[in-house]
Amino acid sequence: PLIDVDVPLSYAWYVLAFFIIAGASNGVNLTDGIDGLAAGTTTIAILTYTAMSLVAALTAVRRGAPADPVDLDLAILGASLIGASIGFLWYNTHPAEVFMGDTGSLALGGALAAVSILLKSEFLLLIVGAVFVGEMFSVILQRFVFKYRKRRYGVEYAQEHRVFKRAPLHHHF
Repeated sequence: PLIDVDVPLSYAWYVLAFFIIAGASNGVNLTDGIDGLAAGTTTIAILTYTAMSLVAALTAVRRGAPADPVDLDLAILGASLIGASIGFLWYNTHPAEVFMGDTGSLALGGALAAVSILLKSEFLLLIVGAVFVGEMFSVILQRFVFKYRKRRYGVEYAQEHRVFKRAPLHHHF
């Protein structure tokens, strides 16, 4: 958006889309815990994309053109995901009656990635999903440093000198 350059990706687009979907799904999955952190942060991220799609549709209508049905459909999908996440958070309060698990967190992450791809704002997902990116990189860093120190210094040194007390990052805090 800052410079007017188009990069033809050809078949590399499919590889990029795969990494976006896999990264977002696994980032939300790593953020998921019993505490509802994944549902709350995904609600905020999906709310951002829902607002973007609504603004795009309303801007087209204001200019006298018909609204793009894809923007309206994405707004409806985003609103339903927000409602589902808030409903989950309601039943996840103490005492928790529902557990999201991998099925829910991977689905929320995949939906978040799909909405970002359909809105053509894939790189904005790094900012909107900064919590997921931080959680994912904390796990990657912890695993890399632990494996390197274990190989070089031994298991005892590696366990005592970790980067974080626990990974992902929200367990460390």
